[in-house]
This record gives sequence, C-alpha cells and structure tokens, in this order.
Amino acid sequence: MSAAPFDDRDGSIWLDGSLIDYRDAKLHVLSHGLHYASAVFEGERLYNGSIFKSHEHTERLLKSANVVGYEIPYKAEEIEKAKLQVIEAMGLVDGYIRPIAWRGTEMMGVSAQQNTIHLAITAWDWPSYFDPDAKTKGINLALSKWRRPAPDTAPTNSKASGLYQICTMAKHEAEQAGLHDALMLDYRGLVAEATGANIFFVMEDGKLHTPTPDCFLDGITRRTVIDLAKQRGYEIIERQIKPEEMANASECFLTGTAVEVTPVGTIGEYKFTPGKICNTLADDYSSLVRTGSVAVAAE
Repeated sequence: MSAAPFDDRDGSIWLDGSLIDYRDAKLHVLSHGLHYASAVFEGERLYNGSIFKSHEHTERLLKSANVVGYEIPYKAEEIEKAKLQVIEAMGLVDGYIRPIAWRGTEMMGVSAQQNTIHLAITAWDWPSYFDPDAKTKGINLALSKWRRPAPDTAPTNSKASGLYQICTMAKHEAEQAGLHDALMLDYRGLVAEATGANIFFVMEDGKLHTPTPDCFLDGITRRTVIDLAKQRGYEIIERQIKPEEMANASECFLTGTAVEVTPVGTIGEYKFTPGKICNTLADDYSSLVRTGSVAVAAE
C-alpha cells in the first residue's frame, strides 16, 4: 500500500452530501463517534470499474446503523450514487471503498440522542492485503486470547467500529510475533473468525466446514464463497467448531472483502496445506469479481 498517510492525499471525499477536497475532510475532536465508537462502516472492493456487491454493502451499512440505534440520513440509492461519484473523482478502476457513518458533536457523553448523523465515503488504491508469496504458501495465524463477544453483550450483527478494537489488538500481537493475522474464538471457546475475515476448513470427510455466524458477521464474501462451493458440488456444513477439531482439517482458508479467498498455512500448532478446494474457490472468486461470472461444473 502507499506510504502516504491517509489524511494527506490528492483527490476528493464525499462528506454529508458533497464532494470536497481530500485534505479538507475533517471532524472535530469532540465527535461522539471518536470517543464512544458510535460509528458503522463498510469495506468494499472495486474491480474493473465496478463495486462488487455494492448494493448488499449499502444495505448492510444502513442495517448496522439501525442496530446501534440511529438512521443514516441518506437512502440506499443516494449512497450508491455517492460511491460512483467518489470513484470517478478519484480516477479509480480497481480499489477499496470505505463508507462510514458516525454520531457528531451536539452531545458529549454516553447519551447522544440529539447528535447529527454524518456520512463520509472515500476510496483508494488497493493492492493485495497479504504478501502474494505468503498467500500462495498459506498465511500464518496466531490463536488469539481475545474472544468474540456474546450477541447479548455487543451488537455482533452490525459492522460497528467498536467491535474492531479487539481485532486490532489481536492482529498487532500476531504481527509482533512474526505472523500475519490471528484467529479468535468466541465467548464459548469455539472457533469464530480471523480479525477481519471468516474462516473455512476442509475436514477429513472432504466437506467444507465453517462456523455458524451467531456472534460475528455473516460476511458478504462468506456467502458468496458458499454459493460458489455449492456450484462446484462441494458440501457445506455450518456448525459449531471446537478449536481442537482443527487437527482434523487438511485445508483452511479465509474469506473477506479485503482478503478475498486466502489460504492458511498454520494456526498456532495446527498446520494446513493449500489444496484443490481452496485453490479452486480462490480462482472462482477471482473470476467472479473481475468478470461477473464463473464457468463451473459440479465435481
């Protein structure tokens, strides 16, 4: 990625209904969203001039805001139009799109009933999330001490900024240990997800197993890959997975807007080898996002 800091770049950002100069997109230090994590956001990918699953991302953004207690003052159609304006203004063909909504400055405290809801949309170039060589061999994950919370303790069905605090902490700890990312268990001690991606395993029965998303996001990429797997004739089993069951997996991979489909080589003591199923789905996903279709036959 570019070494330029994200507050000092050329281009435009859409803020509260208008395109403004990139460097002029600022918020006050007493914004509620900064202090109390009352922001919701999306991460979207632009391929060959088109945003993949754009409408689904917009709908999830609006839903996330409702989950955390407010309504974004723009309709889905307006947000879709704004994203296209940003892409055109930035001159992007391939890249990353970041819409974010947050509570403003009218009240500063836990309660923020009267705060203005702001919305910004920005975009930038996006190369590979992980090193391409590492992706080929499979990335290495730590087994984090941080756990995904129970759905009655946090808004786990939203893409809320506060939920990513432990993701940053877990990823930093993994990177400091020389690893690429971290796997988090959930509040019950079951396999949950990586810091920004869902996870799949090819178990000894030859079927794809993935954790039931009951305390973390059912990712848009996750659902897309499940559909691709079904087209290939792969059987998908969504269930609770104990961490020790990873010993029975031959392949493992992550899915997400940023990571796409990324093979995993190790998670703590558990080792995996990127194989046919993982590589096939990675190729199918790449074809889908770049061409809009995949020519597959059930295997």
